[in-house]
Amino acid sequence: MKATLLVDIGSTFTKVAAIDLEKEDVMATAQYPTTLKTDVTIGLQEAVRILKSNVGNLDFDYSFACSSAGGGLRMAVIGLVPDLSVEAARRAALGAGARIVASYSYMLSCRELEELERLSPDIILLSGGTDGGDEKTITCNAMRLAKSKLDSPFVIAGNKAVAYEAESILRSAGKSDVRVTENVMPELGKLCVEPVRSLLREIFVEKIVVAKGIEKVKEQVDSVIMPTPMAVLEASKLLAEGTKEEEGIGDLVVVEVGGATTNVHSICKGMPTRPAIFKSLQEPFAKRTVEGDLGVRHSALSLLEVSGEEKVLKNAGLSSMDLQHAVRELVAHPEKLPISAEEFALDEGLASTAIELAMERHAGKLEVVPTVVGEVCLQYGKDLTEVRYVVGTGGPILHSRNPQKLLEKILFDERKSFLLKPKRPCFYIDEKYILYAVGLLAGIAPNKALRIIKKHMRIV
Repeated sequence: MKATLLVDIGSTFTKVAAIDLEKEDVMATAQYPTTLKTDVTIGLQEAVRILKSNVGNLDFDYSFACSSAGGGLRMAVIGLVPDLSVEAARRAALGAGARIVASYSYMLSCRELEELERLSPDIILLSGGTDGGDEKTITCNAMRLAKSKLDSPFVIAGNKAVAYEAESILRSAGKSDVRVTENVMPELGKLCVEPVRSLLREIFVEKIVVAKGIEKVKEQVDSVIMPTPMAVLEASKLLAEGTKEEEGIGDLVVVEVGGATTNVHSICKGMPTRPAIFKSLQEPFAKRTVEGDLGVRHSALSLLEVSGEEKVLKNAGLSSMDLQHAVRELVAHPEKLPISAEEFALDEGLASTAIELAMERHAGKLEVVPTVVGEVCLQYGKDLTEVRYVVGTGGPILHSRNPQKLLEKILFDERKSFLLKPKRPCFYIDEKYILYAVGLLAGIAPNKALRIIKKHMRIV
């Protein structure tokens, strides 16, 4: 039998899906713990072996992969004003599937440079100044970066008047990979994220795949084409917007719980739905936030620290438990799946807590601010109150005994009415765990990919 093989090499598990493009259906899926410490192809081979054992021998016409293993695409962003160019750069980076390890505003200090050198991010995104605005900050930061030990790829997406000057400063200092793209915020409050996202994906394919040892996967697949979070975002966009030939379902939110992070994707304009509300910085139509401290395996200890033990126990429905010990066991053995009733309860507690906190961070919020004409109500972020669909994905949701209960953690809460979370959405789950696969197919066979994901969205 002929099939298309889609692969996701994740931090915890390597997932594979065999797709019959002619019949527009999923033939089989499988997963195996990611073998990053030895050779990632071992985990991939095992996942494919399990896949074939489920449906018999397969020949693959095409095979494509995405990856978030090895920490994914680790990025640092540098800009001018925290709520403007820095935030614009963050949104562009997150939309490209990156995990932000540091962000800096104004001129870099010596201490910040030292921290940046210690972090050694995969890519450094340098922004700052609208076109025709501030020129000094981005050139001064380029000079300081030029003197550093850093030699990660640099992407410059700031004031067009000095962007190439900043490139020249870095290149003259021997920095081997410096690229210029369009200003991520050409006008005050206006975003231009797609050129940055496209360039970051290019660098991921060219360099990061090699640096993280994922290059070996190319021996078994045709191409590693994007970071996993970007694949899920592409799938979310396709599902919401549709194509010229196939209608999408409309505005939606996708919640993705993983071992290392919890990600939220919102595909909508998110404009104010209440009268007399003023909007702050423009939002991307397809927005992603990633919470690196809210995973349920690798970062479970930080989730426990951020939320507090009482919240996790309450969400787990447990009166008592040695949470510190139990969570440390999960961090030490991230591939461990729950067996006992108590272990299932703990997974539910961690996942529901991660979803609740991640949604609070992603959703827009209202804030009353004083102005020269009196107080006004300002909306930061997106108003998601009228979003019609919420889709859950990721192992902790898909393997949950009550996924609806987990997803209800994203709902609007009158006690926190300033948080603009969904009020009356329909809940679905990505029952075959194939959003990443749909994202990989989106650029190759979008109509087929859309019909496949529609077929395998299960209401809960």
